[in-house]
Amino acid sequence: MTFALMFSGQGTQHPAMLPWLADDARVAEVRTRLGVDDWRAHLADPVWAANNTRAQTLLTGLGLAAWGQLAPLAPQPAVVAGYSVGELAAFAAAGVYDSATATSLAPLRAEAMDSSASRVVGGLLAVSGLAEPALERLREETGLALAIRNGIESVVLGGPVAALVLAQRRAEDHGAQCTRLRINVASHTPWMRDAAERFSQSLSEVPFQSPRIALFSNATGDRLRDASAARTALAAQIAQTVRWDECMENIAARQVRCVLEVGPGQALTRMWNHRYPDIPARACDDFRSAAAIASWLRAHEDD
Repeated sequence: MTFALMFSGQGTQHPAMLPWLADDARVAEVRTRLGVDDWRAHLADPVWAANNTRAQTLLTGLGLAAWGQLAPLAPQPAVVAGYSVGELAAFAAAGVYDSATATSLAPLRAEAMDSSASRVVGGLLAVSGLAEPALERLREETGLALAIRNGIESVVLGGPVAALVLAQRRAEDHGAQCTRLRINVASHTPWMRDAAERFSQSLSEVPFQSPRIALFSNATGDRLRDASAARTALAAQIAQTVRWDECMENIAARQVRCVLEVGPGQALTRMWNHRYPDIPARACDDFRSAAAIASWLRAHEDD
């Protein structure tokens, strides 16, 4: 069988995420890095959960811990991708570097972004149901940037807080649905250029390998075929639009039989099932055991 593995992004972390996750050595490492005994209890505090460094460290470490517990029970994925910070885990799952490296990179990425954000307080606004011409007018009027493109009428805008407030009011006046994401930086926009450069310097000291599994980039939507391209793309996506719609198109073109989302929530699963209803997707949050996830994957071997 062939299946796609996707790692969730930031903003949907919650105390009940990954309910089946065992407290193994990788989880213990995350707890040590965060300086907490019970990460689930701390996620109940929205201020703690929204902290950029904590969130990126937690999502990267726990995503890879979950995949580490599932991988021995499941076949190897045919393709891997990660949404925003989910790329840190995706690159590890594809063999570009190991899990420990991914977890150590998460706070460096977050700190670089926080440093850039200290100059301009920003954030992200999810907007759906607004036609493309209206969306372009909204961007021109508010000065916001296109941070993430999930589809023609489903995007995330990024920029200064005052502009986000204005954009939400105007978009909702035109019938759009808007949600402020629990992220305190204008990720994937030009306001993060300094962060991308700083993170690129950090990556220059990290050994990268060519992906062993097909790996698709947020920054371009294309497949990353060697270590150099992977290193460049991982830093670039901090200040460039996440082309998730193109990632999904390229994954679907590989004719995978199903898709598994690793991480909190079902955001990527819902997007995929809306776009490709004939290729089923499930999220790890839907299950109560790693064995149940593996069973679901195997059920699609002969579909």
